[in-house]
Amino acid sequence: MLQVCLNGPRLREHCPTLPVTPTELAEAAHAAVAAGAQDIHLHPKGPDGIDTLDPDVVARAVEAVRAVVPGIPVGVTTGAWAEPDARRRADLVRSWTVTPDHASVNWHEDGADLVAGALCDKGVAIEAGIFSGTDAPSRFRTSPFAPRVLRVLAEVMDTNPDSAPATAERLLQELGSDLPAPVLLHGWNDGAWPVLRMAVQRGLATRVGLEDVLHTPDGAPAADNAALVRAALGI
Repeated sequence: MLQVCLNGPRLREHCPTLPVTPTELAEAAHAAVAAGAQDIHLHPKGPDGIDTLDPDVVARAVEAVRAVVPGIPVGVTTGAWAEPDARRRADLVRSWTVTPDHASVNWHEDGADLVAGALCDKGVAIEAGIFSGTDAPSRFRTSPFAPRVLRVLAEVMDTNPDSAPATAERLLQELGSDLPAPVLLHGWNDGAWPVLRMAVQRGLATRVGLEDVLHTPDGAPAADNAALVRAALGI
């Protein structure tokens, strides 16, 4: 499975083509799915371009994307950078009037179980975000919500293209082979393409998009998310 991650916590200043508004997210999602993406992950953003879990913003983003890619699962973030207080994050999730198909929960963040519980209460599937170089693998394994997740996002934060695959290997070993859900393996910035190749070699799901990387495998700036999806499918 190839997921497209449309924008992430990046700002427009990082990438002029970064989709921010609901209309832009819908256009980017439509093009990415046409290029071959099978699942969507996005970060709803307020008028200031900053990630938010505000129910009105989440609703507008999810509805706009669903309208142009019917039948394609749409997920959002619940990252602590959008709301540092875990109880407030959980309360915001419970206030959502339009629910995504899934949402990511970063297990190295304090209050992950609170947010996961709120998602379960809303009937939203959970993507367990497990960052390399953190205690997330052990925290996830002892979580009462581990058996209930949709997938495990093995997220390689090593941006060195030479060492990122080894970091990915260590992360997979830490996660173990008896996980309750399938793994989606992906990297970030200069480590993104080496880790994606590794995911393909291992037969694992993966993802690509302007959240993870701003250039194609040959080092050229990516025109948009669809260009990154096409490059990934070429691999």
